[in-house]
Amino acid sequence: MTHVRTGAERLATTPSLAGGTRLGLITNPTGILPDLTPTPDALMAAGARLTAMFGPEHGMRGTAQAAGSEGDTVDERTGLPVYDTHKLSGEALDRVVAASGVDTLVFDIADVGARFYTYVWTMYDLMESAARLGLRFVVLDRPNPLGGTVEEGPLLDRAFASFVGRFPLPVRHGRTVGELAVLFGFDLDLHVVEMEGWRRDMAYAETGLPWVMPSVNMPTVDTALVYPGTGLFEGTDLSEGRGTTRPFELVGAPYVDERFAPALAGLGLPGVRFRETWFTPTFHKHAGTPVRGVQLHVHDRHAFRPVLTGLSMLHVARTLYPDDLRWWGPDLFMDHLWGSDALTRTMDAGGDPRELCPPPAHPDGPLLYGGSAEG
Repeated sequence: MTHVRTGAERLATTPSLAGGTRLGLITNPTGILPDLTPTPDALMAAGARLTAMFGPEHGMRGTAQAAGSEGDTVDERTGLPVYDTHKLSGEALDRVVAASGVDTLVFDIADVGARFYTYVWTMYDLMESAARLGLRFVVLDRPNPLGGTVEEGPLLDRAFASFVGRFPLPVRHGRTVGELAVLFGFDLDLHVVEMEGWRRDMAYAETGLPWVMPSVNMPTVDTALVYPGTGLFEGTDLSEGRGTTRPFELVGAPYVDERFAPALAGLGLPGVRFRETWFTPTFHKHAGTPVRGVQLHVHDRHAFRPVLTGLSMLHVARTLYPDDLRWWGPDLFMDHLWGSDALTRTMDAGGDPRELCPPPAHPDGPLLYGGSAEG
């Protein structure tokens, strides 16, 4: 099987694709070539003029938990300064970028295809900085692990914009980071180093590329597949499986009983089955407490609809446990995850949240890659 050639691999072969004379690389452990060589090492070996690096949420080395980072540091292999961008935007981010002395920002981080995963918003914020500072911006494109044939969920309402969503995208957006960069429409010197050999209908296993954990709670492709739906449980008091070896595939709470799994199985949701299970999170919600819940087993990735599945699970949980289920986090975090307050208002009024999910559609707009549509 031949592998997809990522933008990083192409740039390592032809460094002139980046342009610029002082490159700043925005990356993390997913920034690798197919032989597992880290992108910064490969670029420097190829003669690229890399002078600084920037780390997103979880840090450039990927050691930090959600909402954390690693701070400013120096990369021990390259000797380059690493600037922490997490929780910075606007003028504060401009100051960091300007202090780095770069004339070109290069983005090489793998996304997982869900609007509320933050790496694309790191890209968004740094594109804004590049536009204000007059810098060139280069995106090294990588596959969307969910493919690129389906989008699900409503568009974000800009009134609820945050670091888990800054631009009107659906929850499952169906685009690569390069396509998103073009869609954002900033007035700047933007260049996407496109992939070679990727099709929109590809499963990740078909790309021939290694899977590297994008973050500490995204260990497998299976995790990414369910995340656009079960990630919504971050806005509730049910555990979304953090503190286990199967985050986002496990969902449960101390008040869940024997009715939950059969009720979900009875919905006949496409492409997924539910297995009753018990687990004890080692940290985060219900840490150290055995909880009952379900594990999602996706048996048909083409038929599976993660957003519909997540909404269905929320509806069953609220129906079975109306006096127990609570919203979680400051400022109704669910509103930021969903991209509006429609979900919390609907559920609090006793409505069915599945009515908020439009039928799946094919991504529209500036698309860089062809391929067959599904859905």
